[in-house]
Amino acid sequence: MGLVDRPMKAIQRAIGAKRMPYVFLLPNFVFFGLFVFLPIAINVVFSVTGGTALFPSQRPFAGLDQYAYLFDCGSFLDPNSCREDHFWRGVANTAKFVVFQVTAMVLLSLLTAVILNMKIRGRGFFRAVYFFPVLLSPVVVALIWKWILQRDGLLNAAITTFGGQKILFFVDPGWAMFWAVFVSIWAHMGLYTLILLAGLQAIPSDLYEAAQMDATPRWRVFRRITLPLLWPNMIVVIVLSLIKGVQTFDEVFVLTGGGPGTATLMVVQYIYETAFSNQVQNFGLAAAASVVLGIVLFVLTLLQLAVTRQKER
Repeated sequence: MGLVDRPMKAIQRAIGAKRMPYVFLLPNFVFFGLFVFLPIAINVVFSVTGGTALFPSQRPFAGLDQYAYLFDCGSFLDPNSCREDHFWRGVANTAKFVVFQVTAMVLLSLLTAVILNMKIRGRGFFRAVYFFPVLLSPVVVALIWKWILQRDGLLNAAITTFGGQKILFFVDPGWAMFWAVFVSIWAHMGLYTLILLAGLQAIPSDLYEAAQMDATPRWRVFRRITLPLLWPNMIVVIVLSLIKGVQTFDEVFVLTGGGPGTATLMVVQYIYETAFSNQVQNFGLAAAASVVLGIVLFVLTLLQLAVTRQKER
């Protein structure tokens, strides 16, 4: 530690004690600059250039042509009327996925956290069980459920055992979207349950004791005490699940591949395939789509924070 102490003392004498925090923050600034801000800047450059070259210096300036191509639609509610219909199918599927997934995720996480906060037998065991899927890789999660849901998988084996007919889950668009939402909830609900459980345990027990002395009904205690005090944690869960839902890629891609057809094609998968998987790799169009996605996420986060501040006031 003496080897570290001497140069630090020299730096402190040179710049003063008040500026030392910036020295300790410098490694983080360098890391974020190289791996976050620089890639964002390069992505923006790609979005305003054209051609198929990989290096920015070899790509001709195209201005907003890539964005104009993405938004060239007769009706934004009808992907078939758009020049780049796959992008808007991805937008529609992502919006549908987020609505169902985030709503179910928040409600189920809240219900699970409330139950796990009660004095029930085996509470520690159930807390570990609900959190365990979070520790798994999303690819592993998708492969497990793909093995369960495929034509000759475990679930169809159980159905046929009881005299039913096999269900082609990955052929029917409705079933494919349902299982994409279900698997995502199963994989990530434990984290949000943990956040809400921490918020529940931070609520003073005196409030519940006072409500119990007044013979307040449980539903009113939950509505007037639990929910208002849990609201900051709820906002964290909503924002994180919303951002995660919009960015969904690996689980759905491994599980359904975006199929059948484009029934489960998400925006991030469209960006990936446009840039890397298609026969003609269009880096500029993929970069423009990712910039649009980033702006949408940024606006949604600002709206969530504004709602939070208004609720606190």
